Amino acid sequence: MTPAKSEAEILEIDGHEVRISSPSKIVFPEPGITKLDVVRYYLAVADGALRGAGGRPMVLKRFPKGIDQEPFFQKRVPENHPDFIDTATLQYARGTSAEEAVIRDAAGLAWVVNLGCLDLNPHPVRAEDLDRPDELRIDLDPMPGVDWSQIVDVAFVAREVLDDVGLVGWPKTSGSRGMHVLVRIAAHWDYKQVRLAAETLAREVENRAPGLATARWWKEERGESVFVDFNQNAKDRTVASAYSIRPLPDARVSTPLDWDEVRARRPAEFTVLTVPGRYADVGDPHAGIDDAVGTLDGLLRLAEELGPAEKPPRGGDGSGRRQSTMPLIEIARTKTKPEAVHALEAWKSSHASVVAQLHPADVLIDGMRGSSSLWYRVRVNLQHVPEAERPPQEELLADYDPWEGKTWPGAPGGPAPAR
Repeated sequence: MTPAKSEAEILEIDGHEVRISSPSKIVFPEPGITKLDVVRYYLAVADGALRGAGGRPMVLKRFPKGIDQEPFFQKRVPENHPDFIDTATLQYARGTSAEEAVIRDAAGLAWVVNLGCLDLNPHPVRAEDLDRPDELRIDLDPMPGVDWSQIVDVAFVAREVLDDVGLVGWPKTSGSRGMHVLVRIAAHWDYKQVRLAAETLAREVENRAPGLATARWWKEERGESVFVDFNQNAKDRTVASAYSIRPLPDARVSTPLDWDEVRARRPAEFTVLTVPGRYADVGDPHAGIDDAVGTLDGLLRLAEELGPAEKPPRGGDGSGRRQSTMPLIEIARTKTKPEAVHALEAWKSSHASVVAQLHPADVLIDGMRGSSSLWYRVRVNLQHVPEAERPPQEELLADYDPWEGKTWPGAPGGPAPAR
């Protein structure tokens, strides 16, 4: 027997046997949390985690090489999945489809952890109705230089807008730097309408809190503000659901809050080691979310009142590509974030006088979704550098191509889309 097989532990969960391979493998070195500890964490908060992710198709975000290595995203459920894992077949914009995993019980949570998943990434639809979301997701994403108090202020503005259109928002820490506000809605509207409603909410939040919040999709135009990321409601997008463990050294958890906790609590308080005790003491602050189903009618009426959102300018070279209004230069495209940071530091070392004039939000390291994993783009916005002192676009310090050798239906040289 291999060491992994000899060390495997069989758990009896909800009448199902779940095999946990390498249970003593260290997943989070700093707090010493093992793979079995991660499983036990999810079992301790199972009802809350399933309230967020249960019954929904999910993308499997797997960390087979540990939290300090890039994960890969697996849309298709493994062929040898157990019978307690349901599936749903989603159709994607590129003409492809994928049969994705749907978990419905605590055994399913343990099973995805055994695959190397830490956070849960469900779609905003139920497996029984894949075309009409029942959840609107408000992702408050802070730009560099933004502190927690500003995120909180924007969250309360978003709550005010929701109140005005008859919707109930349920806040949670993202488990990283930001905050999510979830809204249960009746499954009556398609993705396009839900995204429009989310964009309308974002625009209204920006209108009520200019300078604090922004609905500008292009990162270089946001400044030091909180981006109300409406595009998380687009089809194919997923976000980490409630009680998800995030791949940070302290094993931080995306934790539901009551509104009266939002100003007082901080994301770093909530980890794999602390959340089970909180859950046992106070329960799940989102326990009533499924009883607060609302309508998008108010937001869609507001969309008509606001009129179409401003569109970014297009390039004049006939390509149709979006043209930035900001003086951007690109530094590198890399496979991993450490490589991106290294490239940025190399560029900074040879442009010290320019670096001294940059604001925190002028440095842009963007995680970009590739075919099955993230890649990273490094750019610098020179808006705060006098024009005469701005360095020109130079050869990229790294030029990783995430699409090299990949094909998909409709791509140049790829197979024709299915009909």
